[in-house]
Amino acid sequence: SKLAALFEHPLYNIPVPEVTEKDKLFIVNPMEKFSLRSSGSDEWVSSSKAETLLPTGKTAYDTYPTWLKFHIGINRHELYPRRDPLLPTLLRDLATQRIVGSVQKSGGTQLKLIMTFPNYGQALFKPMKQTRDQETPIDFFYFSDFERHNAEIAAFHLDRILDFRRIPPVSGRLVNITKEIRDITTDKKLAKTFFISPAGNVCFYGECSYYCSTEHALCGKPDRLEGSMAALLPDKTLAKRRSWRSPWRRSYHKSKKAEWELNPNYCAQVRETPPYDRGHRLLDLIDMTILDFLMGNMDRHHYETFEKFGNDTFLLHLDNGRGFGTHSRDELSILAPLQQCCSIKKSTYLRLQLLATQPYRLSDVLREALATDPLAPVLAEPHLQALDRRLGKVLVAVGRCLAR
Repeated sequence: SKLAALFEHPLYNIPVPEVTEKDKLFIVNPMEKFSLRSSGSDEWVSSSKAETLLPTGKTAYDTYPTWLKFHIGINRHELYPRRDPLLPTLLRDLATQRIVGSVQKSGGTQLKLIMTFPNYGQALFKPMKQTRDQETPIDFFYFSDFERHNAEIAAFHLDRILDFRRIPPVSGRLVNITKEIRDITTDKKLAKTFFISPAGNVCFYGECSYYCSTEHALCGKPDRLEGSMAALLPDKTLAKRRSWRSPWRRSYHKSKKAEWELNPNYCAQVRETPPYDRGHRLLDLIDMTILDFLMGNMDRHHYETFEKFGNDTFLLHLDNGRGFGTHSRDELSILAPLQQCCSIKKSTYLRLQLLATQPYRLSDVLREALATDPLAPVLAEPHLQALDRRLGKVLVAVGRCLAR
């Protein structure tokens, strides 16, 4: 296994800073136990009643469902640890747990659903909109592109292979539109958009600002639909997140260019602007840029951080559905922060060099990681080959910086 060998490499075993109490997202009461009523209902029993249902010898932590353990594990430095024993279980839960509720997620340009499981866990479901081998048409503006379910799955695994660990776990899943969405939804607006197509398939389209119409309906075969299931982050009422506008945001205009596209010395002014004027924020942004270039994602207008940790923390790499749309073209403008600032973390650079060598080739380790997903093959082969080509271009860009 190339993937196992990669994760054993010294570059993937660099110690993470010690996590103190103030570095944890949540401070948990070690006595509070989590249990569902043994009657089979979905109620959460209070700690006092839970005592009678628990086998002796279990700690309170052992009673927590996997999604809650994931939330408790988030800290200032990482979303989940490198050798996280929870990860396989969490991915399996996303792919197999019974769905007891489904409602449309508000906001956003395209249809997404929030799925609820019997143990209060929730996941964000992005349905399949195009096949693996369809490329985004060359004349499409990036902001009107489809969001792809398989891009969300591949982005999670790529982010982990790069050792960023800033994307919440994502699994593919086959959902039954009739039983797992239509029959259980309490969302009246969503319920009104279901219909049977002329081919006899169950379809729906929801309500949103793009692609929510009968012409862009999502249809099952006859009611089976592929999608990505992403573990939700803790509710914003429990763990506030701050949204930051990316300094290299595109103009989102059909003819206007952004300032960074016109000013070759743009990075100098970014370096003088908080929070990029100190700490590792700019380097973290360049990490995200490299991830986006490898995926071909041009749609990174904002990013988020957990408010509790202030400016000294990692960036959340959320919403990656517009990645992996093209394999035949490389969008070099995505690399502007790296090219203009000529800065990169040493650890990131060394890992990229490692992933360009035969024993750990990026396409091979990602192919291996994706083979375990329920919807494998997740990416068409040309997308995997494009990763190696793009990785070469990132290393060339760093080489030019070093030469300068």
